[in-house]
Amino acid sequence: MAKIIVTQVKSSIKRMQSQKRTLEALGLRGIGKEVTHETTPSILGMIDKVKHLVKTTEA
Repeated sequence: MAKIIVTQVKSSIKRMQSQKRTLEALGLRGIGKEVTHETTPSILGMIDKVKHLVKTTEA
């Protein structure tokens, strides 16, 4: 499978609890942090939920 790099670009302060938990589940703990994931449907769904807080690039 292809890999995707997810970078947090906005803060999770004043966001809904579900969005904070989604960022945590993705492994993002602060602005500027990057993680690499496989492009599975579950990961893409989580990214879609917090797309206004993250930036994605192909690995």
